[in-house]
Amino acid sequence: MMTNGSPPRRTITALVQDKPGVLNRISSMFRRRGFNIASLAVGHSEEADLSRMTFVVEGDDSTVEQMTKHLHKLIDVIRVSDISDQNIVSRELALIKVKSNVQTRSEIMQIVNVFRAHIVDVAPDSLIVEVSGNEDKVDSLHELLKSFGVVEVMRTGTIAINRGAGSRSKRAGRVDWGEASSV
Repeated sequence: MMTNGSPPRRTITALVQDKPGVLNRISSMFRRRGFNIASLAVGHSEEADLSRMTFVVEGDDSTVEQMTKHLHKLIDVIRVSDISDQNIVSRELALIKVKSNVQTRSEIMQIVNVFRAHIVDVAPDSLIVEVSGNEDKVDSLHELLKSFGVVEVMRTGTIAINRGAGSRSKRAGRVDWGEASSV
C-alpha cells in the first residue's frame, strides 16, 4: 500500500542458490546500498537446490534498476526479475490475534466471514484469524479488528507469480478469484 508522497512499491523476484548465508548476503547488500525492503518472502522453488525470494521494495525505476543490477552481481543469484508491471497474482498471509469475549465474538466472526478469512483458534479471551489476499485486503481486515483490540499480528510478506505464460498485459475476462472474494 502506498501513502501520498512515498515512493512506489515494486515487486522483485530472485531465483537463488538454496544454501546457508545467501539470505544474509542479499540482505547485507540491500543494507549497504541503503535500499529498504518493505516485504521479503523466501521458499523452495520448482527447481531442486534453488529458492525463490520475493522482495517488495520502495523506489522509482532507476532505484529498482540499481537493486536488480546489484542482485545480479551476487554469485548465489541465478535470475532476478522486476515483475511489478507484469500480469501477476500476489498474496500475503496473516495471522491476527484479537481480543474477544462473549459479547464481541459474533461481531468479529461476521467481519471475518465478509473477508472470507478463517478463525483458526478460539480462547476464552481471544480469537486468531487467518487471512490471505493482497496487501490491501490484509490491511483492511487488520484495521477493522483494531477496534476490538489486536493483541498480535504475524504476516508472511508478499509472494507473487506471473499469470499464465507470464503475459505482460491483463487478459480480458480473466477473473482473479482471490480478488473477486476480497472486500
